[in-house]
Amino acid sequence: MYLEHFGLNEPPFKITPITDFFFSGSNRGEILDALVYAISSSEGIIKITGEVGSGKTMLCRMLLERLPSQVEPVYLANPSLSREEMLYAIADGLGLDLEGQRVNVILQTLQSLLQQKTRDGKRVVILVDEAHAMPLDTLEELRLLYNLQAGDQKLLQIVLFGQPELNEKLDQPNMRQLKDRIVHHFTMLPLSKNAIASYLMFRMRAAGYRGPDIFSANAVKLIGSASHGLMRRVNILADKALLAAFVANTHQIDVRHVQAAIRDSELAPKQRNPKNIAVMGGIALATLVLAVIGWPLVGHLAAPKNSHAALQPASEQAAAPAMATPPASAVAPVAVSAIAAAPTKPAATRAAQRVPAKPSVKAPRKAAAQTMPPLLRQRLDAAQEMLAKRSKNDTSIQLYYTEDVRPARMERFLERARKLGKLQEIYVLPIKIKGHDGFRVLYGNYPSIEAARTDVQHLPKRYKEAFAPTLYMSETAQATR
Repeated sequence: MYLEHFGLNEPPFKITPITDFFFSGSNRGEILDALVYAISSSEGIIKITGEVGSGKTMLCRMLLERLPSQVEPVYLANPSLSREEMLYAIADGLGLDLEGQRVNVILQTLQSLLQQKTRDGKRVVILVDEAHAMPLDTLEELRLLYNLQAGDQKLLQIVLFGQPELNEKLDQPNMRQLKDRIVHHFTMLPLSKNAIASYLMFRMRAAGYRGPDIFSANAVKLIGSASHGLMRRVNILADKALLAAFVANTHQIDVRHVQAAIRDSELAPKQRNPKNIAVMGGIALATLVLAVIGWPLVGHLAAPKNSHAALQPASEQAAAPAMATPPASAVAPVAVSAIAAAPTKPAATRAAQRVPAKPSVKAPRKAAAQTMPPLLRQRLDAAQEMLAKRSKNDTSIQLYYTEDVRPARMERFLERARKLGKLQEIYVLPIKIKGHDGFRVLYGNYPSIEAARTDVQHLPKRYKEAFAPTLYMSETAQATR
């Protein structure tokens, strides 16, 4: 609609990954170069993690284009495969027709083919997109495939792309053998404020725009604040801002156009502005540059600890606690009574301290019951009952988790859930986050990953926009509770 108005050949802000629109800034180019080098010249499993909409799939598509001719990739776009289905998918990707064959026949045939390719100077790499959603049994089968070797040479490599929940899954005790084989780990950070302006005009020019910069400094700032630096959200807001400017018959994108885009998208600027995101972005970029120049350093790259801020519009902030995304290894269950004992402090005290109230883990259960609001008590109890009945493959939709355990604040969120008619679908689990008490908030309980993924599309719009939902499996929940 607005293409001719801005002199564009095609829409510049599609959310579908198109490699012509790959942005190499904000450490993306360095990660891509490091991946190509690692796959071509070294062994070991490689892991890339990043938040929803950070550009992982685009990076994977670029990797497929940049791999040298001697590397033969097998791309697994659907991670929700059983062990046998994954073996069939890999066989298909390598040109083998093994439909209906037994698993041992598939493995023997694959091993023979991989040995032949190794003798021919070829390397096979399996790229797994959305690896955080892969069943544990299938991940274990990947590890067994990685163990295949001829002499002292591995027959294939594995690259895992996933959301931060992949780290949590790999931290489970039964995944330690796979985790120990990950030799390179890269983290896709959100775009910094400075990078967003470059990113916007890069996409415009890639789509054919030849004029001056059209996004005002304040418009760029507002896009960054509302999108939290996540590429997909930046694209959505920029596209809608272009449409708003077209309707207003102007070629300059100002704050009012971005505000219209935010209203249409039901996004809002974040209320707090953690400085550590930009700092860690600089650290990660410097480390990656050194990694490309001096490759032995690559194995020591570490994921930033807190590179994710709350994804909540202003309309939700009064209803839900501030979210946090700590390392998965820091998240552990905690007794319900400890959470219940968290005092509700006066507003003046909270403002002065600027930190969530911390519960007393030694508080007696009787005192906890007296301070527990009714809806929170109900959903905590419901969560315990749900976990007690949960089978191995059961999956929930995780809305968020938080260190803010003030009962009154969570009660307001649950009250809104009741008004939406969704209270019975909400489960609240007490957990530990970096040694502090916290809550994990889940939605529903489904018999399989596929069922949960399907229902993500049917979540209330408010939840989808506010929380960036992910899937949550907890086979060991009963053992670790």
